[in-house]
Amino acid sequence: MYIKFWHSYGEDKKDDASENLSPKSKLSVELEGEKGKQTEGNTRLYLALCLFLTITCLVLLLVVIVLSVKLQTGSTVCPEREETTGGDSKSPPFAPTCSHKECQALLPNIQPQDASLLADGGCQQCADGWLTLGQSCFFLSTFRLSWEESQNVCISKGGALAVVTSQRVQSFLTKQGKMQYWIGLRHKGATWTWVNNTGLRESFWADNRSEGDCGILSSESPPQNNWIKASCKDYTYFICQVQL
Repeated sequence: MYIKFWHSYGEDKKDDASENLSPKSKLSVELEGEKGKQTEGNTRLYLALCLFLTITCLVLLLVVIVLSVKLQTGSTVCPEREETTGGDSKSPPFAPTCSHKECQALLPNIQPQDASLLADGGCQQCADGWLTLGQSCFFLSTFRLSWEESQNVCISKGGALAVVTSQRVQSFLTKQGKMQYWIGLRHKGATWTWVNNTGLRESFWADNRSEGDCGILSSESPPQNNWIKASCKDYTYFICQVQL
């Protein structure tokens, strides 16, 4: 009986305390309840906004990927002649080109030596940085190597050291150059031989008495006689040639 009386007395006290709260206290309690509801609403809004932004980013990424694929598949470059180099600063960029036959098929009335018209017509015979003469592309290096090293660089580009077979080629390379360049001429046995294994027929040796087993074209002298002999281990510039 005592326990029941004490329980009833405690409940009455609790009810009286609740009823005796001041209006200010009641308002504070109500505001705290409203604040909790508002915080819950803000959290839901924040999550919804994050989900929306995530979906938007995924859609944009998908669009970028699709456009990149279309740009790559829509290239007009001749795929069978694509060549690229690594990050070697000594090697010239070898851009994608079209073959001589492909250029003639596109522009049958244009002569091969007219490189500017070929380029304007959408077909480029030689890579950027290379010179066009007839059905050959020439590259004049801007760095120096030995004869063997120069030949290896030219081979890596799909060609070899230049073979000078005519006065026209000789004059062209002399005019374009500014230095002394290795050409594909080397002394083997008792004869001078080109890198394509043909013997030397027409020559343009200078009058000096230089010694060596490899040939250099000196563009600093007249084209009639500007070849000099040098040791194949010497370092100088070089000219690469690629046949179309």
